Amino acid sequence: MATANGAKTPSSLATANGANSPKVLLYSILLTLQYGSQPLVSKRFIGKDVIVTTFVLICEIFKVVFALVLMARDGTLKGVAKEWTFMGSLTASGLPAAIYAVQNTLLQISYRNLDSLTFSILNQTKIFFTAFFTFIVLRQKQSIQQVGALCLLIMAAVLLSVGEGSNKGPSASNSDQVLFYGIIPALVASLLSGLASSLCQWASQVKNRSSYLLTVEMSIVGSLCLLVSLLKFPDGEAIKRYGFFHGWTALTLVPVISDALGGILVGLVTSHAGGVRKGFVIVLALLVSALLQYVFEGKPPSLYCLVALPIVMTSISLYQKYPYTARRRRRSKDPFTD
Repeated sequence: MATANGAKTPSSLATANGANSPKVLLYSILLTLQYGSQPLVSKRFIGKDVIVTTFVLICEIFKVVFALVLMARDGTLKGVAKEWTFMGSLTASGLPAAIYAVQNTLLQISYRNLDSLTFSILNQTKIFFTAFFTFIVLRQKQSIQQVGALCLLIMAAVLLSVGEGSNKGPSASNSDQVLFYGIIPALVASLLSGLASSLCQWASQVKNRSSYLLTVEMSIVGSLCLLVSLLKFPDGEAIKRYGFFHGWTALTLVPVISDALGGILVGLVTSHAGGVRKGFVIVLALLVSALLQYVFEGKPPSLYCLVALPIVMTSISLYQKYPYTARRRRRSKDPFTD
C-alpha cells in the first residue's frame, strides 16, 4: 500500500518482504499445482453418480477441520475463540459464504462438462469480475493498462466459448450440454467469485479477520446454506432416494482433500504475498493444466485454446505489472506568495 505522497507503508513493506520467504514460495508452488490439477483430479475421481451438493458439503467440512488444526498449531485458536461473536462473524462472512457455496456447486457442474485446460482458462475471468466488484465495493480504480488487460481476458473467454462449442461435434444436444452445463456455469461461478472476493477483502481490511478464521466461518455458513437449499432443489430428493454418499468411493476423497487444501492455500498466499503472487500462480496453473491434460488424457490443446492461452497470460501479466497509481496534484503557484 502506498501513501498519498507515494511512500510505502510499513505493512506493504512487510508484505513485500514476506512474499519472498521460502514458506510463501512453498505455498505458491502448492497452490499452483492444486489449481492446475483440480479439474483433472475431479474428472478422474468423482463419479457421474456423485450428488454435487454432497461433494461440496464434505469439502467444506474438511476446510473447517484443516483451518482449526492450523489455528491450534500456530496458537491463535484460543484467542480467536475468546474474541469471536456471532454478529461479528455474520457481518464479515455471511454473504460471501453463501455466494461461495453457490459458486462451488457451479464449479463442480462445469468440471464435468469441460476439458481441464478450457475450464482453467475460463476460470481466469474471475480476475475481471474481482476488479469490477472491488471497484464497486471498495472504490479501487484500475489503470488504463489494467482495463486493456481485462478486455484481452474477455476476448480469450469468447474464443474459448466458440471453440469449445464447435469442437464437440455436430450433435446439437452435446453442444448445448457443453454450453449450459460447462461454459455458462464456469462464467457465473467466476462472477460470484469476484463478488465474494471483494466482500472478503472488505472483511479482512475492516474487520481484521484472519484467513483461517474466514475459512472456518465461510465454510460453516456456506454449508448451512447448502443444507437449506436441499429442501428446494433436486439434490435433496436425490439424497433421500439414493443416500448421501451415493456414487462415492474411497478415491472421491482425493479431490475433496485437494479442494479443501486449495481453499486454505488461497487465503495464505493472498494474505502473505498479495494479489501479484496469486496472479503468477494463476498463470502457472494454466501451464500445469495443459501439461497434465496432455500427459494423462493424451489430448493436445485445441487451436482455440492455443490462441487463447497466450492472450490470457498476457492479460494477467499486464494487469499485475501496471497497477493504478493516483496522480499527484500539481500545486498551482500563488502570485501573492512569491
